[in-house]
Amino acid sequence: MLELQSEMQEITKIKVVGVGGGGSNAVDRMIAAGLKGVEFIAINTDGVVLEHSLAGQRLQIGDKLTKGQGAGGNPEIGLQAAEESREEIANAIKGADMVFVTAGMGGGTGTGAAAIVAEIAKSQGALTISVVTKPFNFEGKRRSTQALGGIERLREKVDALITIPNDRLMQVIDKKTSLLDAFKMVDEVLRQGVQGISDLIIVPGIVNLDFADVKSIMQDSGTAIMGIGYGQGENRAQEAAKMAISSPLLETSIDGARGVLLNIAGGPDLTLYETTEAADIITQAVDPDAQIIWGTSIDEKLKDQIRLAVVATGFDQEKRVPHFDSQRKRDLNELEKLNAALHRAQGKQDAEFSVPPFLQKKEF
Repeated sequence: MLELQSEMQEITKIKVVGVGGGGSNAVDRMIAAGLKGVEFIAINTDGVVLEHSLAGQRLQIGDKLTKGQGAGGNPEIGLQAAEESREEIANAIKGADMVFVTAGMGGGTGTGAAAIVAEIAKSQGALTISVVTKPFNFEGKRRSTQALGGIERLREKVDALITIPNDRLMQVIDKKTSLLDAFKMVDEVLRQGVQGISDLIIVPGIVNLDFADVKSIMQDSGTAIMGIGYGQGENRAQEAAKMAISSPLLETSIDGARGVLLNIAGGPDLTLYETTEAADIITQAVDPDAQIIWGTSIDEKLKDQIRLAVVATGFDQEKRVPHFDSQRKRDLNELEKLNAALHRAQGKQDAEFSVPPFLQKKEF
């Protein structure tokens, strides 16, 4: 008979770093939701905003450069601030086995500094995973331009990158949802992205995983995609699994994935049959030879619900490269178009805004 384990086999030190305003908001959401077993760090150039963070460790970067007044929406300032504070960032992250870097792409601090934070974490040997968002279309072309450039830079510095397009949330929210609630939903999705992975290691369950299991899937995996599903009632396991693999948050299908992390959570009435049923649906959707790492846990809050989080990585090269190369080319073409449109719109103000080097087109 399987028994719930009351302690982790080994203590894995996990740190969640929220960079910039969006990242710090996401960290606050995680803390308020009771995410346990991790250390929280908020990093920002804006001293006033940082004071209100709930994170146990708060780090103001670029003091000499910004004097605590923020990056003004300029990623180059965010990057320079992180460079100025490299030592402090390294000290804050030191000792972590796994580091999550979360940020909202498109602004100044998060877009510019996230890649530096990730680079430092990875150089220290931590498994480095980034979960970031792309801005809503209504936030304007400039933020979209900056976001695409920031994501390209970040992609090169992490083990795995999960990108969540905010506009995809429009498919699942009500038309009457307020702007404030919409941004809260963005924070919630970022929380679920982090918790879906960290809970596999931290939360004792019926089937437990260790850090080595997660590392085998996520290390140097590149682009990752994430889906979250809920089910209730007689067919709740099927509903949760199908919802997760058809989630609007997935920018592409999980077909061909060769690495999968699967986190199944339910109330005390969660059955072995339901767990197997959900896992079978995921197994059928990915590569036949995929390595699937899964765990289950009991969450009293779920009552008669099942929650399933799936993270897919390691896409077959013959399938993955053409898709993601073309996706990156589309992103870069979009970046060029947005940049050109931005300059046309600014007219005489062109001289006042120069695209930072890391936002300019790169050859792949």
